[in-house]
Amino acid sequence: MIARVALLATLLATSACSSSSRTALDTMKLVGNRWKSPVRVEKLDSVPYPVMQVEGAGYRGAMVMTAIDGSRQAWYGGQGELMLLRDGLVVGTHGLAEANVDEIRIEGDNPFLRLSALGGEQATVTRRYDWRDGYRYGVVVEGRLQQRGSERVEILGKERDLLHFEESLSGPGVRGSNHYWADPGTGFIWKSRQLVAPGTWVELVQLKPYQEARK
Repeated sequence: MIARVALLATLLATSACSSSSRTALDTMKLVGNRWKSPVRVEKLDSVPYPVMQVEGAGYRGAMVMTAIDGSRQAWYGGQGELMLLRDGLVVGTHGLAEANVDEIRIEGDNPFLRLSALGGEQATVTRRYDWRDGYRYGVVVEGRLQQRGSERVEILGKERDLLHFEESLSGPGVRGSNHYWADPGTGFIWKSRQLVAPGTWVELVQLKPYQEARK
């Protein structure tokens, strides 16, 4: 997994001179300034890439999805940062300033595949984290996932009624919670706050998702 992440980051970086890559970099500059001035939705819609907002682990700005391998998406930042997602969940990062995770994998049941049907049920999530820092590989972290009700979330000026899920985490050196805001009909995760390393979280907001979930 480490080698695949490094190779993908290298391929993305070496493609930075192409016209499509320049468009992606322009997009990241546009959205990366959204804390200073509002993003124009009509301009974002014209960008031929999925876009998400990322904040945390030393990164603050936009990432664009530049590759997909099966169900795994590769989101690329302006300075070579890489974030891998699967079903809206972070499964790996590369090049973040403060913390990175080589791989995150769910073992056994994956309740995130049925979020919209979870209801009041509490589900258990078992993950293994691989952190290069400290040579901590195969760290088992258990999550307790439960719905916390409906909340109205504004994304690019549009309000959405989303289901809020909290996942309490417990493992060696790990305490805290992940949070997810998902579409009640499809389970698509529009916004989340996810652990990437002990004591370090990233917040993700889908501004222009890959899948057609923006209706």
